[in-house]
Amino acid sequence: MRTQVILARLVCFAVILTNSQLHAQTAENADSFETYSDTIPGTEVTFKMVPIPGGEFLMGSPEAEAERKEDEGPQKQVKVEPFYIGMHEVTFDEYEIFRDKEKDRAPSGGEWDPEAVTRPSPPYEDPTFGMGKYGYPAVSMTQYAALLYCKWLTEKTGTFYRLPTEAEWEYACRAGTTTAYHFGDKVDSLDNYAWYYENSDDAYHKVGEKKPNPWGLYDMHGNVAEWTLDEYKQDFYASLKEMEENPWAEPTKLHPRTVRGGSWDDDPDALRSAARTESSMNWKRRDPQIPKSFWWNTDSPFVGFRIVSPKKQPTQEEIKAFWARVLG
Repeated sequence: MRTQVILARLVCFAVILTNSQLHAQTAENADSFETYSDTIPGTEVTFKMVPIPGGEFLMGSPEAEAERKEDEGPQKQVKVEPFYIGMHEVTFDEYEIFRDKEKDRAPSGGEWDPEAVTRPSPPYEDPTFGMGKYGYPAVSMTQYAALLYCKWLTEKTGTFYRLPTEAEWEYACRAGTTTAYHFGDKVDSLDNYAWYYENSDDAYHKVGEKKPNPWGLYDMHGNVAEWTLDEYKQDFYASLKEMEENPWAEPTKLHPRTVRGGSWDDDPDALRSAARTESSMNWKRRDPQIPKSFWWNTDSPFVGFRIVSPKKQPTQEEIKAFWARVLG
């Protein structure tokens, strides 16, 4: 039995390695840099990834921007490499396959060992708070859980997926714009693009119901706030050099981490492209576990995430080193 499990894992790894190499070869071809759909193997659940061209942008907000916070500056010109980002926030349709090993099946004709993947413990509260599940953004997970989802999805599909850095998130949200929101500065247009406190009826909504930004991304403003890869540092921008490439506040401690985009429970100022939110231990207020759960935030049904994938796929060695850095 043990030999069979080892052989199955070797076959799975070989398939993943082959798929990763093929994706890397395809991604290197500029002609193939376009929106694609990926399917979670063993299921019919799909998700769409949108190409984001690399480039430079002014990260942060100008001092004259209404409702600006001190942690949004000083503005710095930075560079990001091309990447793909989720057209929508990760939905419960996708997240439940990761959370429930009974749903995590092997692909047709392939091998997959669901016992080999670390999974979330059962939530202590209904993470949806009755607001909706399938077709809706997954919520109430910690950043650690979002990272493990990305690791699982990487192993499952053979394509490297992770959370976006703050710089990548803001660059994708702005989509070439320099205004407070990707549609301009006037809050009276916000209803067309976002779910927030005034129009949400105290709940998140299905992904993709509002208008997208100029690069075809939905719900970058509002619906649910989104985890990034960064540790929250109030003075992070001050530490950046002009034209710094791929800036990332690599975490050195567990809390706090940075969330972007604002949510259905926020006022318009928290939905601005440059707005930053630091995670809070209050998001675990009703968690009875001691120490508090690594997996769930019992009181944050306003936080979810979306995923990115670099256009230039890293090697297996680089992927392994990355997970060691972010997961410890």
